[in-house]
Amino acid sequence: MADDKTPPSEMIRVPTALIPVVRQLSKLHREGHTIALLQGLEELISKFDSNIDIDVAPSSKSVLQLEKKLESKLDTMTKKLELIERAISSNRYNSQPKQKRQANPYQQTQVELLALPPENLAPRLGLSPSSLAPEREKLTTKEFISWTRNRDPRGIGWEWNAKDGLYHPVK
Repeated sequence: MADDKTPPSEMIRVPTALIPVVRQLSKLHREGHTIALLQGLEELISKFDSNIDIDVAPSSKSVLQLEKKLESKLDTMTKKLELIERAISSNRYNSQPKQKRQANPYQQTQVELLALPPENLAPRLGLSPSSLAPEREKLTTKEFISWTRNRDPRGIGWEWNAKDGLYHPVK
């Protein structure tokens, strides 16, 4: 008859995030639902990793493996939460209320680009003012517009107007 007794409870370390769950499991165990509890745990563990042979004793290899996996994932989550908390506390995220947006955000006012002299257009295209004219002279008008469109940060083509000495945006 001595063999029918349940073994004494063992103390195990549990990740902080799992403490409420372990308390609930302990309560179910104390209420005499041990068999149902063990079956439920076996089902739960098998959903995590169906390739392991499950032995739900607290010191079993599968429980220890599962505990290591959970601790690793919880550590990763804890580190990410700490980064988020630091970002929030360092005011990276503005806590002031955002301004009201327009009723239709796609109907934004377009900024009209003005004609630019060579000394203003060249830096926009990543060039020196002296290198802009030779490119314009060796390319046809269409080629120059295409070439400037590829270099412009907003993808705008530019056309030279000899009358006013300025480059005009091409839509």
